[in-house]
Amino acid sequence: MGIAEVRAFFAQRGMEDQVLEFPVSSATVNLAAEALGVAPARIAKSLSFKAEEGCILVVAAGDARVDNPAFRSQFQTKARMLSPEEVLGKTGHAVGGVCPFALQRGVKVYLDVSLKRFDRVYPACGSANSAIALTPQELYRISDAEDWVDVCKGWRQEEESGEGMKGERA
Repeated sequence: MGIAEVRAFFAQRGMEDQVLEFPVSSATVNLAAEALGVAPARIAKSLSFKAEEGCILVVAAGDARVDNPAFRSQFQTKARMLSPEEVLGKTGHAVGGVCPFALQRGVKVYLDVSLKRFDRVYPACGSANSAIALTPQELYRISDAEDWVDVCKGWRQEEESGEGMKGERA
């Protein structure tokens, strides 16, 4: 899989012209943010975890980190990330281009609530130099996500300041 399969995926939805490709790498949150000219928090990073069958893909905001106890509570398993080889084999996408589109069978997609604070987020599109701009609800629908989950930390303002306020839009 890769950018060609993701483009075909979006072509079936009449959205192929919305896939962006860059002359520079967008393989990390910071590189993607720089290529797009947006705050790193707006990058919708796809995190691949081991599951009994296939894998669990959690798409979260670029400034969010997995909260291990919350992950265990949600999925009844320890948060164990896949190796780069396992990521390619189980998702069909290589690290740096993993996205919730055109996936191998057995991959369950979940969106973290850290994405909901933005009007637009930017997931990769199957290569280390691609992305697409989507609303969180479009991402939910198009990715055929199983559900919204709350398994990340570090993105809420109250976690940093102790003030109890929701994080601001970037």
